[in-house]
Amino acid sequence: MDPNSENSWTSFGAEVNLEKLQKVAAELILPGRFILRPLSAALELVTRLLAWVLGCSLVRRHFHLMLSGLVLFGPLLSFWVSKYSIFANGNHYLYRKFLRSAWGWTCILAGSFVALLSFSARRSVSLTLRHLSRIGLAGLLWWSSRCLLTLLEDAAGACYEPLAPALGQPLLLLHEDQSKASCLKANMMWRGYEVSQETLVLCLSCLVLVEELSVFGLHLAQERRLHRSPSSPLGVLFLLCVVLLVIWMVLLLCLLAYFPAWPSQQLGGALGYLGWRGLYQGWYRLTPSQGSPGLPGEGLFTGTDSDKHSQ
Repeated sequence: MDPNSENSWTSFGAEVNLEKLQKVAAELILPGRFILRPLSAALELVTRLLAWVLGCSLVRRHFHLMLSGLVLFGPLLSFWVSKYSIFANGNHYLYRKFLRSAWGWTCILAGSFVALLSFSARRSVSLTLRHLSRIGLAGLLWWSSRCLLTLLEDAAGACYEPLAPALGQPLLLLHEDQSKASCLKANMMWRGYEVSQETLVLCLSCLVLVEELSVFGLHLAQERRLHRSPSSPLGVLFLLCVVLLVIWMVLLLCLLAYFPAWPSQQLGGALGYLGWRGLYQGWYRLTPSQGSPGLPGEGLFTGTDSDKHSQ
């Protein structure tokens, strides 16, 4: 057989196979587009609605008051909740997977959102790192507060070992060389003054998330002025942060209702509020020359909306 004719038949078969593959790909892509278009439209609608709610001045200025009311009056719900509820179990999935690593979840999602928002708005690495440092400073505040509270609890408390009761009165044996962590690990009793670190980190995380997410509406407005469609990954990340905010609110409510500890939880909530107040209402309002990373959205958006938001 002629080699030239064999090569021509081979090239013809390759072209036929390529045309078939293109037809199959077009048939698969076409229904995918019909599915993705409504999903993309729904994502844009939901993100714009949530961005408007979180960017509303009423929510931004009074969210800490609502959170304070929840911490103060939440323990009253313990009179109505059932002790047989699944949330009354301290080993519940939400407590094990989210509460014990609350700041880690907040840092990952909020940090990713701030980094992507800052870079997509200005394409500046230095500006992105400056805005991202707000999350790092809040994390440093939480870490130092946790270490300080642990030292104070170990200094102000004592470990007791229950003994067999005598004459109907339980006896306790004092262990002065034990810390709170080692005492509880040994299944002994710890008595002393303490501050709820869970309430502290949940309140601080909620306040930080509301502050950082409140500028997403300005980003959407800027994209609309520039006739650009908003980034889908950024919208998905925004929704994940909102879901995380809802989870923290639910966990805080469950802790207050099912595991009330007054005034430990109220002290934790007050410290979380003071930390947010010192950072976002104090330090972050200073100029960059004074070592401040700036408020959320500062230097990212143009127009009077950004100026009004920072006031």
